[in-house]
Amino acid sequence: MVLNPVISKLSGKLVVLASASPRRLEILTNIGLRFEVVPSWFKETLDKTLFKSPHEYAVETAKQKALEVAQRMPFKHLKAPDIVIGADTVVTVDGLILEKPADKQDAYRMLSRLSGKEHSVFTGVAIVLCEESEGGDTEYKVVDFYEETKVKFADLSEEMLWEYINSGEPMDKAGGYGIQALGGMLVEYVKGDFLNVVGFPLNHFCKQLGMIYNSPPESPAHKMKREDSTGHEGPWALVNSLSKCTENGEAKHQSTSNLNNSDSGCGSVREQNVVGPECAKFNNEGFPHHIVDLLDGFKASKTLFTASKLGVFDALSDSEGLTVEEVADRIKASVLGTERLLDAAVSLGLLCRLRLENNTVFRNTDQASRFLVSDSPLSLHGYILHCNDLVWPLFTHLESAVREGTNQYERAFGKKTENLFQDGYFKKDDVKMRFMNAMHSIAKVTGRDVATAFDLSGFKTVCDVGGCTGAMAYEFTKAHPGLSVIVFDLPPVIEMTSHFQPKEQDDRVSFIAGDFFKDDLPKADLYILARILHDWSDDKVHELLSKLSKACTPGGGLLVSEIFLDEERSRPSRALLQALSMTEGRQRSAAQYSDLLKEHGFTPVQTQYTDNLLDVMLCIKEDPNAEPMPVTPSESVETVIA
Repeated sequence: MVLNPVISKLSGKLVVLASASPRRLEILTNIGLRFEVVPSWFKETLDKTLFKSPHEYAVETAKQKALEVAQRMPFKHLKAPDIVIGADTVVTVDGLILEKPADKQDAYRMLSRLSGKEHSVFTGVAIVLCEESEGGDTEYKVVDFYEETKVKFADLSEEMLWEYINSGEPMDKAGGYGIQALGGMLVEYVKGDFLNVVGFPLNHFCKQLGMIYNSPPESPAHKMKREDSTGHEGPWALVNSLSKCTENGEAKHQSTSNLNNSDSGCGSVREQNVVGPECAKFNNEGFPHHIVDLLDGFKASKTLFTASKLGVFDALSDSEGLTVEEVADRIKASVLGTERLLDAAVSLGLLCRLRLENNTVFRNTDQASRFLVSDSPLSLHGYILHCNDLVWPLFTHLESAVREGTNQYERAFGKKTENLFQDGYFKKDDVKMRFMNAMHSIAKVTGRDVATAFDLSGFKTVCDVGGCTGAMAYEFTKAHPGLSVIVFDLPPVIEMTSHFQPKEQDDRVSFIAGDFFKDDLPKADLYILARILHDWSDDKVHELLSKLSKACTPGGGLLVSEIFLDEERSRPSRALLQALSMTEGRQRSAAQYSDLLKEHGFTPVQTQYTDNLLDVMLCIKEDPNAEPMPVTPSESVETVIA
C-alpha cells in the first residue's frame, strides 16, 4: 500500500488537519494516520474572478487554510506543528463555482442547476511542512495539488429535490450534496476518484507524501518564509495574495500548472510573497474590497439591530413565507421601508427570498430561526438589543473616547455612573430586564462550550461569581451531573432571576445575593469567573483574585472564561473592538491571564480555545506550604483545541 512506508516516517511528528470536515477526518483516520484537528480561521474571501480555472481557486483556498493554522498554532496553541494539511472542495457546472449553500433556497438553486447534467468536483490540497531554520525562524515548504472527478446527476423532480433538501444533508456540503450518503441516490455515474467527491483525494495525497519523503529536499515543495507587511520576517504572516483583502505592495497570480482541466491534477513548485495576518499584497489596480466592507460594516450591523428591534424575525418565525405587505403589517412599518429592510437582510444572509404561488415571499434562514427569533433557545435577541440601545450610542462617540481615554457613558446618555445597577435609569425593571436578557443570551450561546471544556468530575460544589441569570450554571449542571452550583451576584440581579429559570427545575442550582468585592464569597470547590476580569481595573482584578485565593482551599479550582488574545495582540478582533468601549478593564492573552493568576497562587493546568465567543482556562489553587515548582507556560499548561 502506497501510504505504509510514509506512516513510519511521520511517527513522532505533529500532523494537523486544518479542517473541521467530519468526512476528511474519517478518510484520514481510516488509513491509520495520527493527527490533530485544528479548523482554520481563514476567511474564504478569495475573488473567484481572478482565477483562470476552478482548480486554481480550490488550491489557493486550501493553501491559505493550511498556512493560517501552521502560523497560528505556535502562538495561539503554544505548540508548533510539523505538517499541516489543508483542503477545499468545489463543485463546478456551467462555468460557475458552487460551494456550500447558504440556506435551503440556495441549495435548491444549486441542485436544480446540477439536475440532469455532468459536473466537475475539484478538491485542492495543500501540505505545509514546517521546519526551523538555523537562525531559529520557521520556514514553510508547501506542496499543493488538485484532483478532478466527473459526476453525472439524474433528472431530479421537484418532489425529490425538496425531500433531499429537507433532510438537512445539503447544508454543509460543496454543491449542496453528499455523495457518500443520501445524495448518492441523485447520482447516475462517477468518473474518477470517488473519495475526491466526498472531500479528500486520498490516492493522490498518498502519492504526494511518497514524493515528499522519497525525493530531493527541494522537490516538490517550495520554501515560504513568514514576513510582515513591511517585508520583515515576523510571527504572523499569511499567504493571501489573491484575497479581496489588500495592503501595500503587489503580487501576480501564478498558475498552478500548464495542465488543462482534463488532467487529474498536479503538484506545483513556485515562490510566493508572504504578508501580514489578514491582508495581502495585491496588484496595484486591485479594488480595496476589505476596506469597502469595513466602510459598510456599520450599516450591516444597524440592519441587523433594526430588523431585530422591529420584530422581523419573530414575524417570520411562524410562517413558510410572508410578502412585504404582510411583514409591514405585522411590524407596523411602511411598505417601502419594510421592502428595503428585507432586501438588505437577504443580501446579508439573514433572510431568503423565494417565489410561492406567484408571490415573492420572505423567510428566515436556518441561522435566523435558531439565533434571531426572540424565543428560540439560543436566541441572541437580547444581546442584539443591548448592542443597539447601549453599545451603539457609546461607539458614536468613539473619537472622544480615543482622545480622552475614557468611557463615553455620560456623553451618550447624559449621566455618569460607576455601576449600571446603581443608576436610577437601570433601576427600572424593564431596563434592568433588557440588560439581563443581553447577558442571558450570551451565556446561553457560550455556556455549553465553557461547561464541557474540561473534566470537572473532581469537583462537587461550584460558585459562579457574577453568574447573573444562572444560564451558565444550568449548563454546568447539565454537563456534570455530580455538580451543584451557587450563583453569586448583586441583590438587584438575584431578584430578577426567577424570570430566567428553565422550564425543567434543577435544584442543584441556587442563588445567593451579594457584592463580590464587599461580601464573603460562598464556599465552593471550584469558582467560575466568566466575562468578569476584563471589565475591571488592575487594582480591582487583584482585589478580587486575592479574595478568591483566600476563599479557595488548596487543590480547589478556578475556571476563567474570557476572550483570550493571541500573543501578538492582533486577534481575535472582537476583543480589541470591545476594548474601545474604554472601560477601566482590559483584554489579555492566555499567557497574561496565566501570569496574573499565578500571582495569586493559582496554577493554570489546561487552556481551551473553544471557537465560540469565550475561551476557557482551568487553574488549581497551590498549597502554600508546598515547595514551589517554577515551570514555563508551555510545561504547565495543556492547550486543548476545540
